[in-house]
Amino acid sequence: MEHTPDGTPVGVDDPYAVAGVCDHLTDDGRCRFALARPGDDPTFAADRRTDGYACHVGADGDWKACSHYRSTTDGRECRRCGLAEHRLSHDDARPLVEEHHLSYGHGRPNGDAPAGDENNSDDADVGPHEITVALCRWCHTKVHRSFARIDDDASPDTEAIAELEGRRSKTRSESAFETAGERRSRSARDDGTDG
Repeated sequence: MEHTPDGTPVGVDDPYAVAGVCDHLTDDGRCRFALARPGDDPTFAADRRTDGYACHVGADGDWKACSHYRSTTDGRECRRCGLAEHRLSHDDARPLVEEHHLSYGHGRPNGDAPAGDENNSDDADVGPHEITVALCRWCHTKVHRSFARIDDDASPDTEAIAELEGRRSKTRSESAFETAGERRSRSARDDGTDG
């Protein structure tokens, strides 16, 4: 299993097996990185420009072959147990669903050498690549503290369900409709001015 720089497991053997499409891939198959940031890698941008900015690996999904591949989560639902995020507006409560790194863009997570000479291998990894998925706080802890895997058949913890339901109840109570007359009447009762 892959590990973080701190040595804790990330929950997968191959991050690319669960990674999504590249964050830089546009709907029409072009590379947004080459379009928007050509100065960051002029050679890469020139190669993409020559090819009409087409993603050079998008058709077959061999994301390891792209030096600028990145796949980050939208953070809406836990990949392991399915718990949905429910944020409260105007509240700094900790999110239910967090970003979990399977691979880090700034260096190889376990310090391994590159997977081989990219010119001699069809499966070369030219990374490091940033790959993240969404995990609820409870699954995130289980993955890092044990041998739990992100592809386990898991259900949300009872504690997680209780937290989600508490947030839903709070949202429902805050969104209840109250007419101006009802608010005035309640305010008067609270102030002791209503007979």
